[in-house]
Amino acid sequence: MSTAGAPSRVVVAMSGGVDSSVTAALLQEQGFDVIGVTMRLWDGPGNEGGCCSVDDADDARRVADRLGIPFYVLNYAEPFREKVVDNFVDEYLAGRTPNPCARCNQFIKFDRLLQQVRDLGADYLATGHYARIERDGERSRLRTGRDGDKDQSYFLAVTPAAELDSILFPVGGYDKHQVRELAARYELVTADKPESQDICFVSRSAAEFVASRGAGPGLEPGEIVDRAGNVLGEHRGAAYYTVGQRRGLHLAAGRPMYVVAVDTAANRVVVGEADEIFHAAMEVEGLNWFGDPLPEGGREAEVKVRYAGKPVAARVEPLAGDRARVTFAEPVRAVTPGQVAAFYSGDEVLGGGWIAEAAA
Repeated sequence: MSTAGAPSRVVVAMSGGVDSSVTAALLQEQGFDVIGVTMRLWDGPGNEGGCCSVDDADDARRVADRLGIPFYVLNYAEPFREKVVDNFVDEYLAGRTPNPCARCNQFIKFDRLLQQVRDLGADYLATGHYARIERDGERSRLRTGRDGDKDQSYFLAVTPAAELDSILFPVGGYDKHQVRELAARYELVTADKPESQDICFVSRSAAEFVASRGAGPGLEPGEIVDRAGNVLGEHRGAAYYTVGQRRGLHLAAGRPMYVVAVDTAANRVVVGEADEIFHAAMEVEGLNWFGDPLPEGGREAEVKVRYAGKPVAARVEPLAGDRARVTFAEPVRAVTPGQVAAFYSGDEVLGGGWIAEAAA
């Protein structure tokens, strides 16, 4: 940790994009002792041009050179494969829809990397996420980013609560346009670099990636059925479908049909009409709660069940272990097992967890 009179040391996770580049520049301008690192996460197919590619590492190094800060590449390929890639495949084969970006935050950036940051004697780990951390006495609060269109707090809701004190999100108080203006002012090569929207290890489609690495009944053709078990058609593999999906079913039902359940063990896709994909409640596992514990009697909150969704009013009640039951004020569309449930009170993130199952 920093000594008296010395600037605080911060390690910046530099992905090679404009957000993390500006993060490093802002912290340097604020007087921090900045070290840049890029994580080498994936060397397999899919890493040709997306996030964390060789080109991105080169861009990150050029930014570090421009700022005159030390720069290192850290090899996390094995823990990334174990915690993120293998889980991605396993979840699809189990009929769930995984969220690899949130898992990378939970198990790699704010776990494995943060431990190494401490080993380097640094005070903080900083990233280019659009979120904010506010210190309130001895408590750190996670809040949404100022730019509502770019807010990434949903992906951070499962970040270990104890780690917030050691994390910085400098661009969380800016919108994207302002960040690009700052990058131009700092004369960073990433100022006009396009954003990467894809999963870093998937080059084509999730289905093709799972098929290339997995094995099981859910990858073989099987039956599409309604809730009564009536066969309506054939699918190409249950693992390739997700709750709420409408396209690609190729059913001659005469009305729109949606995936309401995926049973990879029986290799069946269950479909229903629009009203059948709405749920009144869900159960969440791996509950991660920031600040005060979730009260025994539960509490009111807003919850997001997908990144692009809007928070909806709900009541969160603790269950045994690290689970909770969430009852929505109004039924919610396509509650998808495997995705993150993020809990809010206004712009404060209360916590999060992983959707285990939709409930009546």
